[in-house]
Amino acid sequence: MQETFENHIAQNFPFLIGKNLLLATSGGLDSMVMVDLFHKLPFEIAIAHCNFQLRGIESYGDQNFIQNYAETNEIKLFLTQFDTEAFANDYKLSTQVAARELRYSWFYELLETENYDYILTAHHADDNLETFLIHLVRGTGIDGLTGIPSKNGQVIRPLLIFSRSEIAQYAEENAIQWREDSSNASDKYLRNKIRHNLVPILKELNSDFLTSFQKTQTYLQESKAMIADASFLIYQQVAKEKGTEIHFDLIQLKKLPNYKSYLYHWFNEFGFSAWEDIYDLIDGQSGKQVFSSEFRLLKNRDFLILSPINLEDEYEEFFINKNQKEVNVPLNLTFCKVDDISMASNTTIFVDEDKIWYPIVLRRWRDGDTFQPFGMDGKSKKVSKFFKDEKLSLIEKEKAWLLCSDNEIVWIVGIRQDERFRVKSTTKNILKIHLK
Repeated sequence: MQETFENHIAQNFPFLIGKNLLLATSGGLDSMVMVDLFHKLPFEIAIAHCNFQLRGIESYGDQNFIQNYAETNEIKLFLTQFDTEAFANDYKLSTQVAARELRYSWFYELLETENYDYILTAHHADDNLETFLIHLVRGTGIDGLTGIPSKNGQVIRPLLIFSRSEIAQYAEENAIQWREDSSNASDKYLRNKIRHNLVPILKELNSDFLTSFQKTQTYLQESKAMIADASFLIYQQVAKEKGTEIHFDLIQLKKLPNYKSYLYHWFNEFGFSAWEDIYDLIDGQSGKQVFSSEFRLLKNRDFLILSPINLEDEYEEFFINKNQKEVNVPLNLTFCKVDDISMASNTTIFVDEDKIWYPIVLRRWRDGDTFQPFGMDGKSKKVSKFFKDEKLSLIEKEKAWLLCSDNEIVWIVGIRQDERFRVKSTTKNILKIHLK
């Protein structure tokens, strides 16, 4: 196994050579074998051990075992303790999820503060099979069936090619000591139920089941890559990126068979999970929305618009003083006096400065705001009605800023100037305002 391991590292993880490696070590069979394998190679390693305080004196026995091992073998040790049950209760998590959150948060902190390059865990082929079956039981897409990745950012899993029995045999041949976790014997957790009851039956039906499973996962990973390629090609056809937004053309999308699969593939990475609600948007009314924790999907006529959730305070105001030539927050606006007007546009207006009261204010629009749209003969109009007539989407409305003088709207920035501040033949002082 040692020779196979060395070849595996050289072929699949050559980037580890010369790096500082942090080995996540529980004291169990798998992690102790991993430490032994790396300790025999010319790598700069350290051990990271978490005491989750879940098994009373047994947890402290694991901690002492690791401390003695690290001292005896002159390996640097990082040790921490967690009140896992309290954390799980505070954040309404299962014990297993809480332990995972705590340990990986600590691992990443060590990588940064102690200048280590990678964290290595001892997941093996049987762990991969169990994870596959857990996802299968709970229901999953292809992502959940392709297994535990051997590399995920700075997390490396170098033992995935080995079975539990191969690891146990290596431990026996090399007289490696380890600590047995008593909770592994319990069927309290789904993983243990699968390990103790389902996996033995599968291996009984096919003595080489683990090898067959690994081949199946290879095929699934290849299929996943094909799906990703197809999804990217379709994305280029139906999606258009506009700043922080992505607009999906529903007319083009609905021409495709199985278009819902593309939606799942695209939006899953943005944290969406209410898939039936998303599918209902396709034929839903304009204005309907679905949210993830950080993003929003909006149906706007023949488009789905994906955008970050706007967390800005709608009541925040920015003041611009007289003779100020430029502001950069929240928009980039420039102000300069000119002798005559040139071509006005959505991004450039000319106003009669003598009608301006300073400081002028830049703020979000609010219900009840009214103005006199340029070119409408002085007729007042609610801003909300103007937006509706201009067919602005909900996101476009939310992004709108008003430039105001003494509570009167000078400009719906980038959209329409107010008639009351227009330049006339009698205007003496002309102010040019430009949106960059």
